[in-house]
Amino acid sequence: MDIKVLTTAPVVEIDGVKYHHHSNGGGMVAENAQVADTVYVGPFAKICGHCKLSGEAFVFGNAWIFDKAEGSGRAEVFGNARVFGSAKVQGDAKVYGFSGVYGDAVVSGFAEVSDRAEVGGGAQVLGNARVCGDTKVMGDVGAEKKVA
Repeated sequence: MDIKVLTTAPVVEIDGVKYHHHSNGGGMVAENAQVADTVYVGPFAKICGHCKLSGEAFVFGNAWIFDKAEGSGRAEVFGNARVFGSAKVQGDAKVYGFSGVYGDAVVSGFAEVSDRAEVGGGAQVLGNARVCGDTKVMGDVGAEKKVA
């Protein structure tokens, strides 16, 4: 599919927030979000709220990143995944399927969250860890809720 973004001016306003097409991929980005030009936002992806996306992050499919969530490095969020709250997806991590990462959770390294899995609270999924199926990883970092 050849995607040409014809304008990066606001094209729609939803609940008082203006959205524009991202120059790299054409996905919708809220005016309050900070998304680097190097980030790919696919044509059906949505970036809302006060998110920060940097590096060579990839967001595509029907994925949404919203609230104050952050994506950096070569992180990928795709499928119908949702990343929100103050969650962070970093490095080469992947979040996909119908999964969700939220709260103050961190997914980093080469970690993956997939299927219908949820990672929330202050939980951390690090290194080469995989969280999949209907698994839920929740909790406080202070309580050592790490998956590595």
